[in-house]
Amino acid sequence: MVHEIGSGPGTSRGHVLIVEDDLDTREALGAALEAEGYDVALAAHGREGLESLATRPRPCLILLDLMMPVMDGVEFLGALESDPSLASIPVVVVSAYTTRAASLKVAGFLPKPIKLDRLLEWTERYCGADRP
Repeated sequence: MVHEIGSGPGTSRGHVLIVEDDLDTREALGAALEAEGYDVALAAHGREGLESLATRPRPCLILLDLMMPVMDGVEFLGALESDPSLASIPVVVVSAYTTRAASLKVAGFLPKPIKLDRLLEWTERYCGADRP
């Protein structure tokens, strides 16, 4: 089930979708971004992430784990690429699998364990005030 956290429409710095199967990691990422003023949707796997994209505001950034049950990150990316309305959303892979991530067409890579300053840099890059 997709969970939404944040300050609500019109008051946030942007909407971020986090697709991550590890509950602690998912909630920690969400809390860190919420504390910075972002609205956040949390999904436990790719299928929930696609549900969120169909029912919630378009995110300025997707943070995506690769290894997940139900629908993994690679399958999720394939679904994004095949939908012209979603293909332009920037995706930053959040994973310990650096070799696998290097071959994917994504905006960036954030290795686990996650450093908060790098998370905020990536988020600001795609959700900052001077975004297109």
